[in-house]
Amino acid sequence: MALQGNTAVITGGSRGIGLAIARAMLDAGAKVMITGRSQDSIDTALAELGTGSFGHASDVSKEADIAQLCAHATDVLGGVDILVNNAGINPYYKRTEHTELAEWQHIIDVNLTGVFLCTRTFGQQMLERGKGSIINITSVAAHSGLTRSAAYCAAKAGVEAMSKSLTKDWSARGVRVNNVAPGYVKTDLTAGLAANETLRRTIETRTPMTRLADPSEMAGAVVYLASGAASYVSGTTIAVDGGWIAT
Repeated sequence: MALQGNTAVITGGSRGIGLAIARAMLDAGAKVMITGRSQDSIDTALAELGTGSFGHASDVSKEADIAQLCAHATDVLGGVDILVNNAGINPYYKRTEHTELAEWQHIIDVNLTGVFLCTRTFGQQMLERGKGSIINITSVAAHSGLTRSAAYCAAKAGVEAMSKSLTKDWSARGVRVNNVAPGYVKTDLTAGLAANETLRRTIETRTPMTRLADPSEMAGAVVYLASGAASYVSGTTIAVDGGWIAT
């Protein structure tokens, strides 16, 4: 699963799952550009990642930002072979009847529209070059649903459906599109749940492996899908969930 000679862009790459993926791709030999909304967070991550890593601040929900990101990545990396759509949010823990339209739209804009914008922009370049691997970080929420998270579940399920459509459109032209669906991972996104003993125990009990994952445990599946080892894999989802979907 070596990635020598490959270049990658990872959205939401300055912390959590994205940072773990960046580390793993660097270890596998790729050059990596991480992106996020906070330049300070990016700078901190780059200091840790070291040689072969680059960064650019951008908001995945803004079309102009993604155009600038793609242009910058092309200048710095000389073309992008791998795109990891990892940026995601779920800040509103509300029942649907209490969810404001602006809250729904915020989640959809980042988790679904942001994936579309990045995939369309970098995908055009990949199609011109006749090769590329796009990996979307989705969630068990796309498969089993989560309470008080209708917008998040809808967005993640939408990404998986979009990936299947893109597979039919792009696979014959050299661009593969796949998903990795994490279960509960110890990140900023789940910090509130993990800090609540009752909620944490409920999650641990529901998960056959009886624990939350470390971000590094998501990286192996992503590196595999990015690599030549997965050259005949497109349109699939790998669940890295401690057995959550199986129950």
